[in-house]
Amino acid sequence: MAKRILVVDDEQLIVKGISFSLKQDGMEVDTAYDGEEALEKATNNQYDLIMLDVMLPGLSGLEVCQQIREFSKVPIMMLTAKGDDMDKIMGLEYGADDYVTKPFNILEIKARIKAILRRTSGQESSSKPKRDVIASGEMKIDLDRHRIFVKSKEINLTKNEYDLLVFLARHPGKIYSRDQLLDAIWGKNYDGDARTVDVHIRRLREKIEEVPAQPYYVCTRWGMGYYFRG
Repeated sequence: MAKRILVVDDEQLIVKGISFSLKQDGMEVDTAYDGEEALEKATNNQYDLIMLDVMLPGLSGLEVCQQIREFSKVPIMMLTAKGDDMDKIMGLEYGADDYVTKPFNILEIKARIKAILRRTSGQESSSKPKRDVIASGEMKIDLDRHRIFVKSKEINLTKNEYDLLVFLARHPGKIYSRDQLLDAIWGKNYDGDARTVDVHIRRLREKIEEVPAQPYYVCTRWGMGYYFRG
């Protein structure tokens, strides 16, 4: 399987040159030109190696490296300006695996990449630690980050709406009465009306369902309660 590399630099000629050379060696290459784009791609994709320039618009390469290390062990090679020893030291401290000094020889770049890939071959360094995720249909619930996506669009829920959805989603197909949901989400000492559950279910459906009146995810079993379609 072709190795997948993310090349990040704000200088388009550098990105184009590295990408062309790596593709000639049979690698798949994604590109990014600023820190935010790099972090987004690293978050949403799996790479075998990331080449990351230290000086980037927005988030610096060091900041991107540090944030990537919060969720991934993917090898990171930093690109630094000539003589910037502090950048090299900081990059290694922030979690980088190697660095190359500009201006560089593309043959050196390729040799270093191949060396890193050989070291990490057979390891799961290219993949992120598995997050606790519930997926159903076109919905993804990222439990680690408390984020909900439907058709790749993030949905903003209140705390109770989120807790209600997650509780049901953790037990797909199981029917819960209003009182059971009230106890589970609001607590046994909550003295409000059980119809609170109905209100939150309605609001939840308005946010996550394509047709709230014909729900796909949070369904009703008349006379019994609510359940999540697994």
